[in-house]
Amino acid sequence: MSTPGMRPQPQLPTLHLDFPMSLGTFSEYAAAQRTVDYLSDHHFPVEQCMIVGTDLKQIERITGRLNWGRVLVGGLASGAWLGAFVGLIFTLFSNENGLNVIISTIFLGAIFGAFWAAIGYAATRGRRDFTSVSQVVATRYEVLVEHKSVQQARELLGQMNGDAAPPHEAAPSGPQRTYSEAQQSSQYGQQAPAGSNPQTYHGAQSPQYGQPGTSEPQQPEPPRYGQRSPESDGN
Repeated sequence: MSTPGMRPQPQLPTLHLDFPMSLGTFSEYAAAQRTVDYLSDHHFPVEQCMIVGTDLKQIERITGRLNWGRVLVGGLASGAWLGAFVGLIFTLFSNENGLNVIISTIFLGAIFGAFWAAIGYAATRGRRDFTSVSQVVATRYEVLVEHKSVQQARELLGQMNGDAAPPHEAAPSGPQRTYSEAQQSSQYGQQAPAGSNPQTYHGAQSPQYGQPGTSEPQQPEPPRYGQRSPESDGN
């Protein structure tokens, strides 16, 4: 039941595939992108593909040293650009000399920018005397395809690489699992390690109904009255 006057929210595309299967793992995004692009060039339904980045990490690249001189110069430059933009807008709606307006706004903007830059740098108290840029990247990327088209995709990639095996680049060493392996849960709600057999990982299974199970050796029953024992028969 919809409320009058309320517009329905646009539905975003769902990042989900029906029974996805791994087509390959790559250490760089460019390699995964090149794989999907090759499939698209050969008229493969790439809407059934998905690239999943796993094992996220943050990289911070230091770009330079920071001191009071650089802080003030950067504040002056940014404030001057802002002042020039404001001055240009004022000249459109003012009958005064446009050059004088632009020069005054640049001067005021430079002072304002240097003031705020000095306040921001003083607040750090010398604990961050450097500039940097940061980015969140994935350690490896996995290409997934729906199960109904995975064989077709592998055949196309076999033509790309000259063999029948899907591309698998070297992934980082260590007990890491791919996205498809993480989706497969083993019995009793636990997950088996990557590359292991879930049936052998959880140890021996209990015998099913109608199948003989393994039991400890039983001691022979004592002979009944009137029967000979096996020891006496051997003698």
